[in-house]
Amino acid sequence: MDVLRTLGLRRTPQGERADSRQRLNAAGGYTFVLDDAARLRRFLTLGVDGGTYYAAPRELARENAEVVGRMAHEDPETLVRTIVEVSVRGAAPKQNAALFALAYAASVPESAQLALAALPQVARTGTHLFLFAGYVEQFRGWGRGLRRAVGSWYTSREPDALAYQVVKYRQREGWSHRDLLRLAHPTSAVPELRATFDWIVRGSVGDATPALIEGFVAAQTGTDTATWVSLVREHRLTWEMLPDAALGETAVWDALLDVGVPQTALMRQLPRLTRLGMLPDLGGRTDEVVAQLVDTGRLRSARVHPVNVLVAQRTYASGRSARGGGQWSPSRKVVDALDAAFYRAFGTVEPSGKRTLLAVDVSGSMGSPISGLPITAREASAALALVQLATEPSATAVGFTSRATNAGGNDWFDTALKPLRISPRQRLDDALRVVDAMPMSGTDCSLPMQFATEKGLKVDTFVVYTDNETWAGKIHPHQALAEYRRRFGIAAKLVVVGMTATEFSIADPTDAGMLDVVGFDAAVPSLITEFARGL
Repeated sequence: MDVLRTLGLRRTPQGERADSRQRLNAAGGYTFVLDDAARLRRFLTLGVDGGTYYAAPRELARENAEVVGRMAHEDPETLVRTIVEVSVRGAAPKQNAALFALAYAASVPESAQLALAALPQVARTGTHLFLFAGYVEQFRGWGRGLRRAVGSWYTSREPDALAYQVVKYRQREGWSHRDLLRLAHPTSAVPELRATFDWIVRGSVGDATPALIEGFVAAQTGTDTATWVSLVREHRLTWEMLPDAALGETAVWDALLDVGVPQTALMRQLPRLTRLGMLPDLGGRTDEVVAQLVDTGRLRSARVHPVNVLVAQRTYASGRSARGGGQWSPSRKVVDALDAAFYRAFGTVEPSGKRTLLAVDVSGSMGSPISGLPITAREASAALALVQLATEPSATAVGFTSRATNAGGNDWFDTALKPLRISPRQRLDDALRVVDAMPMSGTDCSLPMQFATEKGLKVDTFVVYTDNETWAGKIHPHQALAEYRRRFGIAAKLVVVGMTATEFSIADPTDAGMLDVVGFDAAVPSLITEFARGL
């Protein structure tokens, strides 16, 4: 055997470096590495809750914290600008990563002033402020700049807006508004704000106390349904402002729906409303609730993230709570409305008109959860593929993994690349069950390109949804794409949709025909179509 024939630049086993810029990933394969700005965006969008198949949550968190620390020292403007952009746009299903990064930035001299100035934009609710306070104490003490920034969070709001925050979001993570006021010592010349501070710290209600706080106090001491209903209608109380006893009363929820339940809260309360008999397939409040669930304007203004709609749909359709023993009989209309809301949460996506192969990595490592939510990376990938299938008339989807050909597991091939039998015409939970039933084994992200080459498929854009922990193939993904381009003379593009907050990517950063994006950002479907069209 001529050993020199085993070396080359066109076909390299993934267990060997094909490019000097590549590094060994956690699975034992060589991949490209993201720069800090791209890694930051993955972290802010996907978070680290639950870790990955290969990395424990704390290890993954530490790696991403190092990225935040480097950027805080070296590029504070990009760091804070990205935190604000991801948070304000609602790109992430949870705000924890953005608040953590902002707290870290607030502790580094080079970025502290920018970070503290951005606090009101990122910490938009009382809950966000409590999370920030908990994170910031991990990095620094309560100096003058931090006290001023937190105090301004309270004093810069209109009295009624602050009253809403302090009675709706009262405490979390061991923090309360009283704790923060005692640390920040805010002062104000506005009588209503001073009265609100006095109520928070001392519990006293005076002449200048906002009416919403008075309504909240009255609701806590109320003991009958008529009182609660009257207070809800008079003060427009939300469900969080009512005692537990009131939340089991149908008349109270009728009043809450009349004054308006916010979009995210409505999705969370669907099981309760169903158990109370308020969402039958015919009659009740069903048609009204359905209309609100699918209202694109409400979804956008409430920054409802698609993954949260997906979780709500799966949970509600199952008729069983993921936590606890709650059960209900799902309303068909509500299940269908949540399906529609999932697609509408992405906004309007224009088709690219390109021949598109959507390839979902269903290997074992894709079984890790997204953002600590009850949905795996491969399920989230399939859901994203459904959106693209609903948009692109010339798109098809496959699921891929790789299996060993011998007992030793040393030789791998594509026995498990199969058409993905999902369609936007299916219910979301039914479509994801198809993905769950597919085999899980090794990761070879070159398979979609090899498959298209072997079958002679004409593809303009490959979209690969993956954690980038590829290792099992005899050729690197970027080499397989180059081979496909040579074979068919098509300037095919590759979009890599990263589904975990690691530093790895199968996309060559110097190839203008490859794009790396963050999975489950609501902007991803539009980014894919724009890139495919060459915009």
